[in-house]
Amino acid sequence: MTSMDGKWGESFPLHRRAVVNRLLADRGDLLVVAGLGACAWDITAAGDHDCNFPLWGAMGGAVMIGLGLAQAQPKRRVLVLTGDGEMLMGVGSLATVAVKKPQNLAIVVLDNERFGETGMQTTHTAAGADLAAAAAGLGIETVSTVVDEAGVDAVLDRVHNHQGPSFDVIKIRAEAHEFSLPPKDGAYLKDRFRVAVLGKEAATL
Repeated sequence: MTSMDGKWGESFPLHRRAVVNRLLADRGDLLVVAGLGACAWDITAAGDHDCNFPLWGAMGGAVMIGLGLAQAQPKRRVLVLTGDGEMLMGVGSLATVAVKKPQNLAIVVLDNERFGETGMQTTHTAAGADLAAAAAGLGIETVSTVVDEAGVDAVLDRVHNHQGPSFDVIKIRAEAHEFSLPPKDGAYLKDRFRVAVLGKEAATL
């Protein structure tokens, strides 16, 4: 697979906002944890939702938050949506996912081979680091790298139906989008999410 060089976005046909819109179009009660930065903006652009938990910080922590949520709510489907930069920072978390084997957790990495929040510098995936191979090597059995719409459809099916953790890297264009910011009040986001997951009465206990 050819990494991007020169002008942004020339190697990969998929666009991040279109991919996220597809993944969340018929989400039902899917619980979504989004890594900080562009992924949080993406899920908000697709429609702010009480079952969204966008991270404003804690880089590298999205997968572990999603794992804890999947373990606490085994009857709910959980999607972690994060970027290649954040996943590289938290790659060790995949070993814990592999050991715990949550049946309801899907991890999707939007890989544009860039650190989008600090100036679009290239990440290690632009130089050949393979996150899907790392996930497989750490013990996650269902992994893929996606470069086209058919692959996105397969990821969507895993998000909603696969039994066991799944890990999918979706290669996307490196491109700038207008900010679509979720609420910035962390306490509000936490309380809103608790109510959505537990119900109003249980969330206030």
